[in-house]
Amino acid sequence: MVIVVYDGVQLLDVAGPLEVFDGAAHLVDDGYEVRLASLSGRDVVTSSRVRLGVDSALQDVDRIGTLVVAGGWRFRETADDPELARQLRRLSGLARRTTSVCTGAFMLAEAGLLDGRRATTHWAKCDELAESYPGVEVQPDAIYVRDASVLTAAGVTAGVDLALALVEDDHGPEIARTIAKWLVVFLQRPGGQSQFSVWNSAEPVRDRALHDLLGEIAANPAGDHRVTAMADRLAMSPRHFTRLFTREVGTSPGRYVERARVEAACAMLETGRRGIARRCGFGSAETMRRAFVRQLGIPPSAYRDRFRTTGTDEI
Repeated sequence: MVIVVYDGVQLLDVAGPLEVFDGAAHLVDDGYEVRLASLSGRDVVTSSRVRLGVDSALQDVDRIGTLVVAGGWRFRETADDPELARQLRRLSGLARRTTSVCTGAFMLAEAGLLDGRRATTHWAKCDELAESYPGVEVQPDAIYVRDASVLTAAGVTAGVDLALALVEDDHGPEIARTIAKWLVVFLQRPGGQSQFSVWNSAEPVRDRALHDLLGEIAANPAGDHRVTAMADRLAMSPRHFTRLFTREVGTSPGRYVERARVEAACAMLETGRRGIARRCGFGSAETMRRAFVRQLGIPPSAYRDRFRTTGTDEI
């Protein structure tokens, strides 16, 4: 196995998968021989200023089972190197599997290795990947995507999910599950990239009154957040309020409120609260179930079961 690194690579994109593969080495006899390789063969410095020792130059690699391309902040500059693209094409031809973590997908795409394939990358870069490489079918909400022998993972910690999937392919679910428990992560993470905070996914809001309103929604998701009620609080007509909200936040008021309520319900499911649907403003368990499926792709019961191992909740 070879992990491709370069100056500016993101440390966790490398260290996360390495921890998974090292865990496998403690559990099975035929574990993984992992090498770090750079284009020059010289050591690299990560974006967090940690120096990584490199085992070989890419051009010197002539035997490889799995190719892993890590991501980093300087992904565009790195991907534009024609020699890197040439080496990735060569190594992919030798490898049984070709994979990427985070923005490493851009390097695979630049090398033509994602043409006609489904793929993903960090949620913040999915649109850019789709625009830059129209031949790639970008899956923006996936934690990782498997298209035949090519696997691409979403941002940063999704590299751990990808590595666990590879271990499961090679050594079975029990080995992968044991490693996941050691690392205190999920073997199969619930939901997709869309599960990340409504605050993080919203556009920066310039209007102060609207900014304060978003804070009210987060602090009291069960409150009266109908469009008419929110418009009244900002002394606007419902039509003007909806236009302003959509322009400033990047989504409709109804969708934002539903997302905030789902997020609040997720936190309660994780901590064992009761009467969650009512506390979060859904009104009924069925309304909450439909909202979860729309927002996360899974019902509340599945979310609860994957995040908690003991106790029962009244949803």
